[in-house]
Amino acid sequence: MAPPPTLRLIEFQPQPISTIALIGNYPPRRCGIATFTADVREALLGARPDLTCEVYAMVDEGNAYAFPEEVCCEIRQQQPDDYRAAAARLARTQPDAICVEHEFGIYGGPAGEYLMLMLDAVDLPVVTTLHTVLEQPNRDQKRVFSRLLARSSRLVVMAERGRQILRDVWGVADDKIVVIAHGAPDRALLDPEPFKEALGVAGHEVLLTFGLLSPNKGIETVIRALPAIIKARPTALYLVLGATHPHVFAQEGGRYRESLQALADSLGVGDRLRLVDAYTDTSQLVDYLHAADIYVTPYLNVAQITSGTLSYAAALGKPIVSTPYWHAEELLSGGLGRLAPFGDSEAFSAEIIALLDDPEARRALSERIYDASRHTVWSGYADRKLKVIDAARTLRRPAVGAPRGPAPCSPSLEALSRLTDSCGIIQHSLFDIPDRRHGYCLDDNARALILMHRLPGGLGPERRRLATLYAAFVQDAWNPDKGRFRNFMSYERRWLETYGSEDSNGRAAMSIAASMAESQDPAHRLWARSLMGEVLPHLDSIQAPRANAFILLGLAGLLKLGWERGPVTKMAAAKLKRLCDLLTVRARKGLPWFEATLSYDNARLAEAVIRAGAALGDARAVSQGLKALDWLCRRQTGLGGHFLPVATTDFGLPLDSSSLFDQQPLEAAATIDACEAAFAVTSDPRWIAEAERAYGWYHGANSLGVSVATPDGECYDGLTWSGINHNKGAESVVSFQLATCANARLRLTISESSKTVADR
Repeated sequence: MAPPPTLRLIEFQPQPISTIALIGNYPPRRCGIATFTADVREALLGARPDLTCEVYAMVDEGNAYAFPEEVCCEIRQQQPDDYRAAAARLARTQPDAICVEHEFGIYGGPAGEYLMLMLDAVDLPVVTTLHTVLEQPNRDQKRVFSRLLARSSRLVVMAERGRQILRDVWGVADDKIVVIAHGAPDRALLDPEPFKEALGVAGHEVLLTFGLLSPNKGIETVIRALPAIIKARPTALYLVLGATHPHVFAQEGGRYRESLQALADSLGVGDRLRLVDAYTDTSQLVDYLHAADIYVTPYLNVAQITSGTLSYAAALGKPIVSTPYWHAEELLSGGLGRLAPFGDSEAFSAEIIALLDDPEARRALSERIYDASRHTVWSGYADRKLKVIDAARTLRRPAVGAPRGPAPCSPSLEALSRLTDSCGIIQHSLFDIPDRRHGYCLDDNARALILMHRLPGGLGPERRRLATLYAAFVQDAWNPDKGRFRNFMSYERRWLETYGSEDSNGRAAMSIAASMAESQDPAHRLWARSLMGEVLPHLDSIQAPRANAFILLGLAGLLKLGWERGPVTKMAAAKLKRLCDLLTVRARKGLPWFEATLSYDNARLAEAVIRAGAALGDARAVSQGLKALDWLCRRQTGLGGHFLPVATTDFGLPLDSSSLFDQQPLEAAATIDACEAAFAVTSDPRWIAEAERAYGWYHGANSLGVSVATPDGECYDGLTWSGINHNKGAESVVSFQLATCANARLRLTISESSKTVADR
C-alpha cells in the first residue's frame, strides 16, 4: 500500500507593496519636513524602483508652490475642503498605506485637527512618523494627538526617548511603536581641506551650524564663545548656513540675521562669523558638512526629539559639540560627541578649543561617530520603513463614522423627568444638572409635547402628567392680544417678551395640531382643538419658511385624519404653495434648496412639502420635496459615508459651505422624520437607509466615532472640535427621543411589509 502523500503547509504570501501615499510638506517648500519627505520618497524608490509614491503636499497659508509631478494633491493648510478632497482621492486610489509626516504646525485646525478629516474618512492603514512628541501638551494638542495615535496602525519615532514618551505619557503599546533613526546620505569619510577650498574658506578651522535661522537655534551662544575660541585658535571661522525661517522672515524680515552680525561685531569677531543666507539642496549641504572641522548644534529646546542636521553631521563623521537636547544626548552617548550646557558660551568655547587643539582626538571621534551611524543611511532607513508599512497594511480599520448598527435603545421618560419641573421642561443642562439660569422656552416644551404623543405604549400616569405640563406651558405662552406665542420664560416664571420668533410660533402650532391628531387623551384633544380655533386665524401672516414648514407639518397630520377640512385645507394649501414657490424660483437659478443658506432643522422643510403634498394630493409638490430631501441627504453625508449634519458654523453661509462642527442632535431627528415621510410616499428602501444612517449618528456613526446618545435615553448636546459636548439639554434629549420613536415606527413598517410579502 502506497504511503499517504505528505501534507505541505502553504504559507500565504501577500502581494508586495505597490503604492504608498506620502503626506507632509514637500519641496520647493523650504523646511526640514519638506526635505525629509522628499528624501524618504527617494529612499523608498531606491529600495523598490517599481513602487509608486504619490505625494499629498501641504501648502501653508498665503503661499503657492510649483510642485513636481509626483505631487498628486495639494492641501491648503486652513481649507477643510482640501482635506476632504484628498480623502476622496485616497478612497478612490486605495494605496497600500498612508505615510504621514507629522509635526505640530503643519496641519490646519485646532492643533492640526483637519488632518483627521482626511485620515478618519478612509479605512486605509496609516503609518505616522512623529517629528515631535510632547510631554506636556495643551488641551487641543492632547485631544488631537490622541486621535492621531489611535488612528495610526504604526508609529515611527527617531529616538528611544520618543518611544519612552509615547509609552509613559500617551499610553501607547510598545508593539505599536517603531524606532527608525533619521535617515542620512551615504558618503565616505573625507578630508575637509578640498571642500574648504571650493567653498572659499581655505586656511580656516571651520565650525558649522546648519538649518533655517530662528532664535531657538542658540546661535548667540556660539557667537559669544567666539572671542575665546579665536584667541586660542586664530584661524577659527564660524559658518552659519541657512535661510531665515519663513515664519521669522514674514514677521520681521532680515532683522534677526542682522542682529547676529551686530552681536559678533560688538564682540570684535564680526569677520569670523559668516552667515550664509541660502537654502541648500542635499548635495550642497553635504559639501558644507565635509568642509567642517566641527559641527555645532547649540539648540535651546531640550524637548527636541530629532534633528535632521545632527543626523547628517553624524553620518558624515563630523566631530559634534552640542547642547544636551534629547536627540543629541541620545545620539552622542558613549563618547560619540561633546555636550555643553544650554546657553553656556564658556563651556562651548572650552569643548571646541579642546577638539581643535587635539587633531588626533578629533580624528578618532570622527571615525567613531561615522562607524556608529552607518545604520542611519537612507538605504537602511528605506528597508526598515518598508517593513513597517508591510506590517501595518494588514491593520485596516473601518473609517470613523462608517455606518453601523445602532445601540439598543428604547424611548424613556426618565430623561424628560430629569429636566422637567412643575412649570415645564428647562432649556439647558450643565452635564446632568438642569441649568435654571436660562429658564424655559416654548420651542422645547412644544417638542416635548409632540414626543408625549409619539412614545409607544399606553398613556400611563407619568406620561399623562408630563403631557399636561407641556400643554399648559404652550397654553400660557399664547398671547391673544398679539395673536402670537411668547417663547422665553425666566426661571422665576416671567415671560421675557410679548411674542416670540415666527419659528417658535410655527412649532407651537405644530404641537397643538399633533395633540389634536395623535394624543391618546380625549381631554387633551379637546384642549388642543379649542386652542387651535384661536390660533389658526393668525397663522396666515407668518412668513418665515421654517415656521411655515412647522405649521404645515401640523396641518398635514390633521388633513390625514380628516379634521376641519375647510379652514385647515385652505391654510395648508397656502403654506404649501409658499414653500413650493421658493423651490421653483430657486430651481430656475439652478439652486437646489428653499433658501440661500442652511440653518437648523433643515429637513423639516422638505418633510413638510412631502407630507402636505401627499395629504392634499399634490404630486408635483411631493416630487419637489423629494428632490430637495435628496439634495440635503447628499449634502449631509461625510466622506466615510456617515451622517454629517449641517454644522452650526455653516448657519447663514452659502449652500456650498461645509464645516464639521458643531453638530447637533436636532438635525438627525429632523432627517429621520423626513425620510420616513419620503418612504411613505415612494416605498423606496433608499429612504430607510438614509434614516438608519441619520439614526446611527447618535450611536457613533459620526465624524468622531463616538456615541452621542446613551442606552437609557439621554443625549449629549452634540459634537464639537473638542469632542462631545457633555451637557444634556432639552432640545438634544427630546430630539433623540423623537428620533428613537421614528426609528421604531420605521422598523415596524419594514416588518409589516415583509410579513405582507411573505403572506402573499
